[in-house]
This record gives sequence, structure tokens and C-alpha cells, in this order.
Amino acid sequence: MKIITWNVNGLRACMTKGFMDYFNSADADIFCIQETKMQKEQAEFDFGSYNQYWNSAEKKGYSGTAVFSKSAPLNVTYGINIEKHDKEGRVITCEYDSFFLVNAYIPNSQRELARLSYRMEWEDDFREYLCSLDKIKPVIYCGDLNVAHKEIDLKNPKTNTKNAGFTIEERTKLSTLLESGFADSFREIYPERQGAYTWWSYMFKSREKNAGWRIDYFLVSKRLMAHIEDVIIRNDIFGSDHCPVELVLKESFV
Repeated sequence: MKIITWNVNGLRACMTKGFMDYFNSADADIFCIQETKMQKEQAEFDFGSYNQYWNSAEKKGYSGTAVFSKSAPLNVTYGINIEKHDKEGRVITCEYDSFFLVNAYIPNSQRELARLSYRMEWEDDFREYLCSLDKIKPVIYCGDLNVAHKEIDLKNPKTNTKNAGFTIEERTKLSTLLESGFADSFREIYPERQGAYTWWSYMFKSREKNAGWRIDYFLVSKRLMAHIEDVIIRNDIFGSDHCPVELVLKESFV
């Protein structure tokens, strides 16, 4: 089984930059995207036989998530059932026979950390949501988490310690989630791999220089790690300021 996550930074724009070429060639069982920046009715795209699930922000052209799944989930929910968190189209949860798939686009703390206090509220509420699912069946949580966890996860840690995405507050919240029974699947497999990034600024030729951040993840219930074959950062795929990440599960996983 293959599951893909990709922040496309505007699906309509990404469509003009080769999205469907990758989508079709990847042949994922489940394909999750963040930052769609659109309502489903704003464009007509052909995703073939995939079942489609969209959660769009109330504000047009902002945020938004979508899941494309070859097999229909048992159940699909949108948001986390907390009104103040559920207006920006940030979460889709798909329940399958043996796991929950949670596709999420985590709020950015913004310049000068204008939204950091809200981000902290979100983190606590979302962790509680994930843990409640984990009590029922294992969770595969993917998406743009808008945080680089450790210094190894970005090119320039020393100059970013007070910037959104690398504050001690955000990093601590991710640590707390991991301590609650989850694993950072990529780091479990590749604990020492450097230069493994998923997002690069459009400025200063950052991608060309690989001056990036790893902020797109597959976090999984720890008991699922035994079923993971690989986690692949597809930095060869363009079309967004993020690149896709692929989770490959062993054939024995059902």
C-alpha cells in the first residue's frame, strides 16, 4: 500500500505544473493534499476512479485539504468537531478497516508569531483528537505540520529559532504528541539523514541550494512502525514549494 501527502500550494496552479503527471504515475492507494486553495466546484479535474473527499475553507482561495482514495473508506469526517478550528478546511479523517487516515494542514504561526497562541490551542485540541482515534484503531497522520522538529530538519536552525515553524513552543508540542504514542516514521527509519527537506522558500534559490525545511510528515501510531517498508521524500517532484512524501506499507498490512 502506498499513501502520499503533498502540500500543493494551490491545486489549480499545481495542475499547470505537472500535478496530474505525478498523480497518475505514482498510482497511490491514498493521495492526500493540503492547501488546495479552492472549493471543489471551482474547477473540474478528472481523478479517474478515485473516491474524492474535500474540506475547503470558508474563505475562498485559502487553506483546504482533499483526499483521493482508490477504495471507499468506511467513514469520512471533516474537522475535529471544534467550531473555532473547523472553518479553515484543515482536517479530513478517513476510517478504513485497520486504521484511521488523518490528512491535516496545521495552522502557520505566521510572521512575528502573530498566530502562535492560537497554534498552541490547536495543538492541544488536535493531539486530544488524535489520541482519541488511536484508542479505537491505529492512526496514520499525514500532512503539512508547519514545524521542523529538530535541528537536523532544517538547513539553518541557528537563525530560525524565533521564527514560525521552529520555535521551541511548536517543537515542544510535536515532542508531546510523539510522547503520546506516535512515531515520526521518516526519522525512525532514517535517524541521521541530513538534507532531507520537504519545503523550500521561493526566494534566494533555496530549492536549488537545498536550503529547506522538513515540515511534511507521516506520523503513525507506534504499533504501526513494524508495518512500514519505507518513507520517501520526493524532492525530484516540482509544482509547489513543497514536495510529496510517500509512505510505503508492507504487503502484509491490511
